[in-house]
Amino acid sequence: MTAYDLGYHGDVAVGPGLVDLAVNVRQAPLPGWLAEPVRDSLSRLDAYPDGTAARAALAARHRRDPAEVLLTAGAAQAFTLLAQALRDARRPVVVHPQFTEPEAALLAAGHRVGRVLLPEPFLLDPAAVPEDADLVVLGNPTNPTSVAHPADTVASLARPGRVLVVDEAFADTIPGEPHSLASRRDLPGLVVIRSLTKTWALAGLRVGYLLAAPELVTRLAAVQPLWPVSTPALAAAAACAAPHAVAAEEQIAHELAVRREHLLAALRRVPGVHVAGTPASSFVLIRVPDGPGVRERLREHGYAVRRADTFPGLGPDWLRVAVRDQQVSDAFTATLGDVLR
Repeated sequence: MTAYDLGYHGDVAVGPGLVDLAVNVRQAPLPGWLAEPVRDSLSRLDAYPDGTAARAALAARHRRDPAEVLLTAGAAQAFTLLAQALRDARRPVVVHPQFTEPEAALLAAGHRVGRVLLPEPFLLDPAAVPEDADLVVLGNPTNPTSVAHPADTVASLARPGRVLVVDEAFADTIPGEPHSLASRRDLPGLVVIRSLTKTWALAGLRVGYLLAAPELVTRLAAVQPLWPVSTPALAAAAACAAPHAVAAEEQIAHELAVRREHLLAALRRVPGVHVAGTPASSFVLIRVPDGPGVRERLREHGYAVRRADTFPGLGPDWLRVAVRDQQVSDAFTATLGDVLR
């Protein structure tokens, strides 16, 4: 199996004076309704964190029972919990290209991991997943391809005796979340992992959650450290689950779609740039000649983009670019054109 640097993440590419197109976190100040409860929570740091309210709020958002919600210290922690709790998995499989942390966590826990490598345009083919796989992990929409798989296609992978893990860290970047399985309670073994990091710029707070059947939540919670989510992070989680927050999130997703289409149109006018698949999220995957050289020359011109050769199934000419406002996109694509010429 080809070796990839599974521990590499886009924040490594960012540096002083660089325009950050490498990290898929929205760049915006916290709205007052989110900043205020986080600030207020600082007066309660003498008490141990209590996730009851946050769990209830997230359950209500997804029309589930609080017993089906597990809060985590960032969505990434969920992958570690799954790897530790499901040590009896006989054939875990990760569908790539996708976020590398699930495979890294499985390997660290001693699992022998199988890979399903999707060819371009990187759409899920359920037939490519081995029938005897008892633990299947995929992203939707997928990082780094920005491809969204139809909900029914993903749901077709669920079956008795299999745990199906769907990383929906970017689901809220798509208006209406049409591909999300977060509210599905009828699919056996389904685990949906969600993040509050991307839309609400909370990467430093480390808060995420997963949704699953109560018995599976209990099993995962048993390998979780005590009080894993801080009081400020719990306050943020409860605030982000409120109806007005979900409405604001929807509006942001619509604005993002406009910005993404603007970036895509500009990229397609640059000779030598190939856009992968049908991007649906807050980033775009592109292929250029001499990817490493282009990435370094872009850095010299003040732009940090994410190398994509650390994702299984991709090579050195692939680069991931975050969607920013139209002015940034125009300046970036003009520079990219100059670099390629």
